[in-house]
Order: sequence, then C-alpha cells, then structure tokens
Amino acid sequence: MTCLIGPSGSGKSTLLRCAAFLEEHDDGIIRIGGAPIGYDAAADGSRTRLPPGEIARVRRSIGMVFQQFNLWPHMTALGNVAEGLRQVLRLPKREAQDRAMAHLTRVGLAERASFYPSQLSGGQQQRVAIARALAMDPKIMLFDEPTSSLDPELTGEVLTVMRDLAAEGMTMLVVTHEIGFAAHVGQHIVFLDEGRIALEGRAGEVFRKPWHPRMAQFLQTYLDRGASVLLEG
Repeated sequence: MTCLIGPSGSGKSTLLRCAAFLEEHDDGIIRIGGAPIGYDAAADGSRTRLPPGEIARVRRSIGMVFQQFNLWPHMTALGNVAEGLRQVLRLPKREAQDRAMAHLTRVGLAERASFYPSQLSGGQQQRVAIARALAMDPKIMLFDEPTSSLDPELTGEVLTVMRDLAAEGMTMLVVTHEIGFAAHVGQHIVFLDEGRIALEGRAGEVFRKPWHPRMAQFLQTYLDRGASVLLEG
C-alpha cells in the first residue's frame, strides 16, 4: 500500500486519476502491471498515444473507489456489484451474481445484498463500491479519499476493509487524509506539496522525528492533538 498525503490542492487526486488515465499526463510513462496506459515510449524517445482498445484493456486491470459512492440507486447492492461483471466481462447472470455475492461477503455485507443504496449507511455504500471494484479482479486498487464523506464511526468500517486487503497482498494506491491510518498501514508514503513530491519513503522513515520541515508544518495544520497522539503511538 502506497499512501499519497499532503495539503488540499497539492495534486494527490490528479496523480491518482492520471494512474487510471482519467486525466491525461503531460509527460512520462505510467505502467500498470508492466503495461503502459495512455501513452508509450516511441523509438525516438517521444511518446505515442495508445489506441482506445489498448487503453481500455489496461484500465480493466484497475479498480477505483471514489470519494462519492457512485452506486446506481435503482439497483440493489448485489445488482451494483454484478452489473459490471455482466456488461464488461460478459458473464452469465448466475455466475455474475455468485461472484458479486462472494465479494459482498468479503466486505462483510452478505446480509445487505438485497438492500438498495438508500437503505444503506454511508460506510456500507462505500463497502459496496469496494466490492464492485474488487469483483473485476483488478491488479491494483486506487482509492481517492474513500472516507472523506463519512463520519468517524463509519470511517472505521471502510478502513478495516482496506487493512484486510493490505494483509491479503492487494496492491493499493491511496489518497487519504487519515494520517494515522497511513502511518500504521501504509508501506510507502508519498508527501505531495504544490504538485511535486516533497518527501517519500517507508512509513517509518517519513514519520520519524524530527519530521521534515514541510511535513511538520502539514501535520501541525491538519492533525488535532488526538490524531497526533495516534500517530506517535
């Protein structure tokens, strides 16, 4: 798990969207599982844009969870997870539903499979969104501040699922303001400031005192005393 942290407007979400080619990067090559997405290097050192079919093929190996849940309100939790399996992977209805149920069980929501989004809490809706992304069997999961719209109790539900995924070995790139979570669960930390990487390294290195001056300023601004105690612990 790599966690992207930093002040608002520093480019965290933009970088994440570039990784899924939802935003076009101006330079460089991004590879997912070894395969370039969006652009590849040409023989003369320039970049060449990949055809739409190739971009779509690589993008199918990426699961993305947004700040907003983006669930279809007219579908049940099971339907939300199964729909991509039917429309994108062209699985038969029964196979898609069986796989969807397995992933709802994975995120602790098997008993809510027949519920509509309006009948679920925010934390439950976000877990359905995670199950929907996982059902597509991605090589990497991208999380864009997945707990930003949740209250603290519901935040814990989602972070627990993410901890479990990390323990299972899922590759994850996570934009988060949950600094304690990043410090304790993130293996690699990238601190962005004004669109540039100001600091990166293993969590134990990035959060070691004395902190990097810009990191210290950021933590002083964004962490209240209770969160600081959590981080130090």
